[in-house]
Amino acid sequence: MKIIRSLIVGSAATLIAIATANAADLPVKANAVEYVRVCSLYGAGFFYIPGTDTCIKLGGYLRVDTTFNSSSTQGNPAWNGDSGAQDRYRNYFGTRSRLALTIDTRTESEYGAVRTFAQADFSFDMLGSSSQNPNSLSTQLGNNTNLLYSAGGGYTSVEFAFIQFAGFTFGKSASAYATPWHGFPGNTTSYLIGGHDTVTGVSNIQYTAQFGNGVSGTIGLDDPAVYSRTALYDLQTNLSATGNGTTGNAYAGVRAPDVVGNIRVDQAWGLFQISAAAHLVDASYNALTAGTAQPTALSEISEHPEDKWGGSVMAALNIKNLPTGAGDDIKIDASYAKGDTKNVISTSAASPSFAMFGGSSRPGAYQSFGFGATTDGVYLPAIAGGTGDIKLTEAYGVRGAFNHNWDPYWSSSLFGSYSAVRYNGAIGDLTSAKGQYCAVYATSTGAKSADYSCNPDFNIAQLGFVTRWTPVKNLTFSGEVLWVHLDQKFTGAATLAASAPKPTTVYEYRDQDAVSLQLRVQRNF
Repeated sequence: MKIIRSLIVGSAATLIAIATANAADLPVKANAVEYVRVCSLYGAGFFYIPGTDTCIKLGGYLRVDTTFNSSSTQGNPAWNGDSGAQDRYRNYFGTRSRLALTIDTRTESEYGAVRTFAQADFSFDMLGSSSQNPNSLSTQLGNNTNLLYSAGGGYTSVEFAFIQFAGFTFGKSASAYATPWHGFPGNTTSYLIGGHDTVTGVSNIQYTAQFGNGVSGTIGLDDPAVYSRTALYDLQTNLSATGNGTTGNAYAGVRAPDVVGNIRVDQAWGLFQISAAAHLVDASYNALTAGTAQPTALSEISEHPEDKWGGSVMAALNIKNLPTGAGDDIKIDASYAKGDTKNVISTSAASPSFAMFGGSSRPGAYQSFGFGATTDGVYLPAIAGGTGDIKLTEAYGVRGAFNHNWDPYWSSSLFGSYSAVRYNGAIGDLTSAKGQYCAVYATSTGAKSADYSCNPDFNIAQLGFVTRWTPVKNLTFSGEVLWVHLDQKFTGAATLAASAPKPTTVYEYRDQDAVSLQLRVQRNF
């Protein structure tokens, strides 16, 4: 037994010695490395990219919309296309699901923060155009963007992609002309017109100077191709018997950027801003294909009108700290444009023209019809009896909202707008825009009633109300009702060859109305 006990004790001592020796060779546990560090320089949500001195913030939202009585899935009122025609090709409702992702990076330098920002949207819509009519080119396979809305489909869009350095901004960003709220003083619809809207960005170069005490100034050059052009009509060749005046677009290529700028005052009480823009209106040729404004073999030798500069101005006001409640405010802006109608009849997409049908009690009339052609200008070549120069279209508008918070969970906004488009001159005066327009329109339509009169001027009024419920932070349910009134200036009735499936028959000219309902669920992150 003594021998066995001695062996066990000796073996244990040997194992302890070996373990102690090996333990000396084990690596010492390192202190935890902070791979993600909070960056507090630029506000909540930023963190350092590991191994760099650059801060990054990831964010975005997921949004689901359903809109009733709309020309599209984004709250577009039923003011053109099949929805405006109220035919059986229109959708009674539209849906859209969208995921937006944003990336914001910032790095400090001796020139201040170097910033990059980008937003990409991943969307799936119900059949997305304003026309589902198989007679429409946009639904034919040769030119069918609606294939993006097939099962398992969808599309990606880029709203912003810009670099900021030492006061300069390069890339796709909001125009220097824009207000902070763009076309959204309190609404959810993307179609509150009456002023400028580049909420989805425009390619530009701009510089911002800070003067202190909340006063700043910005000047920039915007690419006009996407946002700043509505339409330019060659009245000789853009004839249309569909009732909406003229069609096509006689703009030439981009020859100059828009020159834009603002002076802004940001204070605790709110904001005041004055903006201005200069826009070049340049025509292609005098001879173009009728109805489409496409070039012909005679276009180049037909020459063209001289270019004209137009422009616009806007004044904006935001009043905070209202006695009605914490966070309540009023936002309002007023605009005037000549040859730059996009800055009045503006949405987050293209500027609409209006073609709306309704019922009629006039004896012999099939239906009523109201329209408004949105243009930057018109011209009638001398060979067709006109003056040959571009007549710039005038427009003005005002829009705004009162935003009220009922409690931390419920809020509402009452919003509206009023816009007007004017073709100057008088009927019968072929030296004026209105005279030339009406002379051409008279030849492109059929028999007219005794009380018929031509006037391409029109007004658009909008009034809406939205209520939002935020049960938990960053999750909001909203419902919005929008009324639109088209005040057109034609009188009487005429025989019009309206677009199929409408018949060629007598239509009464009359003001039109539309009401839409938009429901939204949005989760920000």
